[in-house]
Amino acid sequence: MSELYLIPPGVSTRWATPENPSGSRGSGGSLGSGRKGMAHFAIRPGRRIVLARADGHSGVVRRIWLTFHDLSPLMLRQLRITCYWDAAERPAVDVPLGDFFGMGLGRRVPFAGALFSSPEGRSFVCTVPMPFRCSMRIEVHNDGISTAAMFYYEVDYTLGDRVPADAGYFHAWYNQELPTKLGVDYTVLDAVRGRGRFLGASFGVVMDRERYGSSWGGEGEVKIYLDGDTSHPTLCGTGTEDYVGTGWCQGVFSHAEQGFTIADEAAMALAFYRYHVADPVWFEREIRVTIQQIGSWNPELLEFLKERGRPIHQAGLGAAIPPEPLDFSRPDLTDFGLFEREDCWNSCAYFYLDRPDHDLPAPPCLAERARALPGFDPAELATITNDLPVLRLIRERIPEVDRLEVPDLRRRAAGETGALADALTQVAAYLEAQEKALRENHR
Repeated sequence: MSELYLIPPGVSTRWATPENPSGSRGSGGSLGSGRKGMAHFAIRPGRRIVLARADGHSGVVRRIWLTFHDLSPLMLRQLRITCYWDAAERPAVDVPLGDFFGMGLGRRVPFAGALFSSPEGRSFVCTVPMPFRCSMRIEVHNDGISTAAMFYYEVDYTLGDRVPADAGYFHAWYNQELPTKLGVDYTVLDAVRGRGRFLGASFGVVMDRERYGSSWGGEGEVKIYLDGDTSHPTLCGTGTEDYVGTGWCQGVFSHAEQGFTIADEAAMALAFYRYHVADPVWFEREIRVTIQQIGSWNPELLEFLKERGRPIHQAGLGAAIPPEPLDFSRPDLTDFGLFEREDCWNSCAYFYLDRPDHDLPAPPCLAERARALPGFDPAELATITNDLPVLRLIRERIPEVDRLEVPDLRRRAAGETGALADALTQVAAYLEAQEKALRENHR
């Protein structure tokens, strides 16, 4: 806690918000005579906004907070957050926004983690320190067809920090497998080369009730391969709920470095997080992180599987590699055992690295990553259901409104009368003010 009373020389504080996108001195709240003139922005389909940017300075991003109008699961997946450090061409962070902030299944729930949190399930907070040496840029992209309206945010950072030579750059990587492959561990963090620290991950899992009934699917072990590990890892856990600090299955809980935010037995859905703060995971040359998909059978599950003719493949001691179907008629078949599973997993891994970019794959397209949402209907990708009233009014008459620029909106307003003309004028004025604020503050 010693940092609380230290006053570092030459370090200044900045907040990037819609009221001061650049965080410039003396520029906050300049619209509307300082009476909350521009507290939120809109991110239109196929576009992006820069939340924060700094050039020609060292510094540290200290905190990111945001919320917006449509907090639906699809919107949390269609928005992407990207972070660029020190003029790197590739982003260190390029992940769906909801998953970045720990909402692994697009279901908003309150939780209080040491690195990410959501006080009441209506906002998103990140307090991971993110150092940079000469520049940073944080953006949000909208990959969907609906506007992210009333987008409030605050990026808190400092400038002039003396960033140590051995400080790593913050990275995040999203992955999903729908479903996983039998006997092949799910990849939490694909192979990364360099020197760094694995910070942990947040997860979303939908277990396959059709195949495995209401059985627990979390006997799989976390495996962390470090610095030349090949067939076997240096770090190996004992089970999924064990990795998250609980035992014998799990319920909902929220602790600083571990938690299950969703433990929905009815939907067979889980969301959880594990941060390595007190127990650092360092690597000198490379790292790869996986987790197994293994379940356990009992007499009731065996009966369920026999009745439905569903084969399962034994795991654990004595199991064949590759896995073979279990013979239910074996006289020596035990009442309890382990078996390989295929379920739907997605995750967001967090880590520091000694360079500002990485070579990991970009996230899948929106249509693919939306499939990881429980109960997702592909028709949602072509349906707008949560417009603000003013946009809903315009869209009924002008379906292509999201493609219109400000001059087009003003021309349409001039040719209309009544409520439609007023709505077009209102939207044009708002977007014009937003464009001006972003343009002037990010020059």
